[in-house]
Amino acid sequence: MVETPDAVKDGLAATLRGLRKNAGLTGERLGARCAMSQSKISKIETGKIVPSTTDVERILRALDVSSDVRSQVSALTSLANAEFQTVRALLRKGLDKKQSELSSIEASTTDFRYFLPAMIASLISTPEYIRASLAHIKGETSKAVARKLDRQVVLYDTAKRFTFLLTESAARWRVCPPLVMAAQLDRLASLSYLPNVRLGIIPVPESPQRGPLNTFTVYDQSLVMAETFTGALMLRDPKDVAFHLELFDSFGTAARYDDEARRLLASWAAAFRHADL
Repeated sequence: MVETPDAVKDGLAATLRGLRKNAGLTGERLGARCAMSQSKISKIETGKIVPSTTDVERILRALDVSSDVRSQVSALTSLANAEFQTVRALLRKGLDKKQSELSSIEASTTDFRYFLPAMIASLISTPEYIRASLAHIKGETSKAVARKLDRQVVLYDTAKRFTFLLTESAARWRVCPPLVMAAQLDRLASLSYLPNVRLGIIPVPESPQRGPLNTFTVYDQSLVMAETFTGALMLRDPKDVAFHLELFDSFGTAARYDDEARRLLASWAAAFRHADL
């Protein structure tokens, strides 16, 4: 039987509570040993907050548990800090509902980092590109398209910062007819002039040694959303976030920005226009 995310989180809370009681410590005493407040210990043990791997490591050291117990609890912590949202579940609820969730995340985020190895994110897409990207989905998608377009207003909030890294493959992947693709690339070039938007293009000759396995977005330094064909993995553990921030910076060193990026986009847009002649 596959455990639900809530069951995993409840299991972690109960495990940590049991380990503390077995050690004969009060929550206050354990908090003193691992430099946490008694209130935080209580919230962890009742499942009101999900502790990070760093938090759990401090607790386990304070409890002086065996290496086997430490390994088991650490594995449980990693599961508790991750959530997989399947495409099937999203389709059942309606794609427009997912847009509402993303809007909520975007409202509370200041610094956005998008790594786009295969397609262009809807936040910087034209309506035609968005509709084409959803063409494979059966059923009505007009609400999802409208909500995706509504979300784009966040780009003009100058209190927020956006960095988009696109591979050449993502920019040139022919999702739409050539003239529509040309307009999409013009849109990217236009957005790159916004003062709070940084657009980087990674040309094929400059591709980093590490392969671009999947799309991911880092929201501030608190959440990573990694996308696959079957769904989206939400990662909140600080170690996972730090890994993706380092990965993003690594890919960014191979990117072209500002006028160089716009020249690349202009040349590819011209090629699409020529292809339609």
